[in-house]
Amino acid sequence: MATPSVPAIEPQKAGHHRDSKLGTPKLDQPQLQAGGGSAAASSDTKIIDYLSPIFSNYLKILYEDLGKRYGVGEGLKQWLQEEQHAPEQDAEKLKDGSFSVFANYLSTVQSNALQPLDSVDSSYPISNYFVSSSHNTYLTGNQLSSESSVDAYKNVLLRGCRCVEIDVWDGEPPSSSSSEDEAFAIASKGKKEKPELSFRKRLELRFGRKGSPPPEEPPVSVSPPKVVDRIQPWRSNSSTRAEPRVLHGYTLTKDTPFRAVCATIRDYAFVTSDLPVIISLEVHTSPEQQEIMVEIMTEYWKGMLVDLPLDPSQPSDELALPTLDQLRKKILVKVKYTPAKPPAVAGANPTTLQAPSQLTKTASVGSIASSTSSSSSDLPGGEKKPPAPKAKITEALGKLGIYTRSYHFHSLDQPEAKIPTHIFSLSEKSLLEVHETQPEALFNHNKHFFMRAYPKGLRLNSSNLDPSIFWRTGVQIVALNWQCWDSGMMLNEAMFAGSNGWILKPEGYRSGSISSHQKSAIPHHNLDLSIEFFAGQDIPLPPEEDDPKDFKPYVKIELHVEKHEERAAEPISGGGRAKGGQVKLKTKTRRTPNPDFEREVVKFEGVRGVTEELTFISRFKVMDDERIRDDLAAWACFRLDRLREGLRLIHLYDSNGVVTKGVLLVRIRKTVSAA
Repeated sequence: MATPSVPAIEPQKAGHHRDSKLGTPKLDQPQLQAGGGSAAASSDTKIIDYLSPIFSNYLKILYEDLGKRYGVGEGLKQWLQEEQHAPEQDAEKLKDGSFSVFANYLSTVQSNALQPLDSVDSSYPISNYFVSSSHNTYLTGNQLSSESSVDAYKNVLLRGCRCVEIDVWDGEPPSSSSSEDEAFAIASKGKKEKPELSFRKRLELRFGRKGSPPPEEPPVSVSPPKVVDRIQPWRSNSSTRAEPRVLHGYTLTKDTPFRAVCATIRDYAFVTSDLPVIISLEVHTSPEQQEIMVEIMTEYWKGMLVDLPLDPSQPSDELALPTLDQLRKKILVKVKYTPAKPPAVAGANPTTLQAPSQLTKTASVGSIASSTSSSSSDLPGGEKKPPAPKAKITEALGKLGIYTRSYHFHSLDQPEAKIPTHIFSLSEKSLLEVHETQPEALFNHNKHFFMRAYPKGLRLNSSNLDPSIFWRTGVQIVALNWQCWDSGMMLNEAMFAGSNGWILKPEGYRSGSISSHQKSAIPHHNLDLSIEFFAGQDIPLPPEEDDPKDFKPYVKIELHVEKHEERAAEPISGGGRAKGGQVKLKTKTRRTPNPDFEREVVKFEGVRGVTEELTFISRFKVMDDERIRDDLAAWACFRLDRLREGLRLIHLYDSNGVVTKGVLLVRIRKTVSAA
């Protein structure tokens, strides 16, 4: 075979999109950060711009080796079929048999270790899909003191999220202008000035405590209005009225206007995908403010908001869930359901039959239920904070929950559990308890109806649960803290990589399946996996490292496989905590961002309990070997059924999940056999 020449491939471009130190994405390119699946579709994760000397050298060796085994020309076609499992049309690209063509082929999308995703079949009812989902979407950091921002909604929607959460609280009247202040001063001249509010009172106003009015305000009249009255929202200009705000109640998180959140969702909901977006509302507002919420949502989401059933002739309790295809470019509101009030009886005694508005006001102040997702802590001054209030939902707001009606969960046997459009939301701890006590009932419920899992309230640093545990029970909406970059978000990226945020469940998990239990719904196999490491190129440095000469990378590989405890409905060690995989191996430590791994082979043999669609190669983690604690430099994560065999490039994200030019050259062999 003739001595090969190095192909002419463009050198790496300068000015990469990420911060060289922190790896944080630019605000205008959040789609280049992993987590929701959009980043995997970026061109930067499919090709490399140049070949480093070490990469080029290994490709020459591999090319010569293939020539000896298969011969040139037609031999490469045989290699494509037997080792690469490539489509037939790829053979046309290698027909001249030259090294230049061979090297270019392995520099393009054809060599990506991530199997391209087939188009998602959108003909199934929406409960048959997993949905890329966010928890406390408005926060930009931890759960106690970070800011709320509309940019957080833009960020997750452009990254592939299809279910966002909004915690809504009563707003405060806007500050008056200087001219208004002057007019007020003139009008109130000679009147006694109101005393400055105490620290405790300012805390109450800041955190939304509405249990009692300020002492200087007159008491609310208790005389009932006429039965025909209804709640009247403030329809004055939004700049002069109090409007709902979005924040994490009873914490130091800063708020952002509900109106601004709705505008951002309108602008970015369907930029990267036309598949539906679910809005999960946590409502802590008064009836009047709920009316303003309805007004704002219907105004900003006009033409997108599902506010009427697709088939109005169906009774509300018998509405069939629409297919995914029927809801393209639609926004669904998940909100607690409020049944319509019976018509008032003519001539009824007003002392025994209150008007709807009075009933609602009473419930929102005096009959407040505590939030299941809140955690108790102390306020400054030693006061215990009260549980976050959940206001009674008005009929107008509750009506927007057309196909995502939220009900408080008591048991899987409660009457609401048979309503096709219902959805239960459970914390990770509560859901695992249901899985341990009623595994079969839970699995069968989730085949037909929506369920949402969310992180427990004690995750103050915005850490995440392990979503794969909950996906394997059939939960469609596993809400994660996208503010934190951890293994939970890596798994979410692997599940939804290259998708539009909705992934069809495995066949045994769908509503048409006869499978009745998690352990029999999908075949379990044994896995033998071999990964031969050749070299790395342009591996990003970890955040704390400045000098490439001090970088000592090694690759740690972890498998997230269904545990025996999951199938047997036994308590799962560590609960739902997102942590490293159950099976771990690693390479030897090398040096520099362009390491030579010297064809080291890492093998996983006889791994049991593998379900290809719900097992994850989590993660190819490139670590910096340090004396005390090894830092994460880069990573990649794959669902097992989408990890391709043969000579492959593993495209790497940095420690904050941002697309990089870093790659690993590997050879992957996997055998999945009957258990």
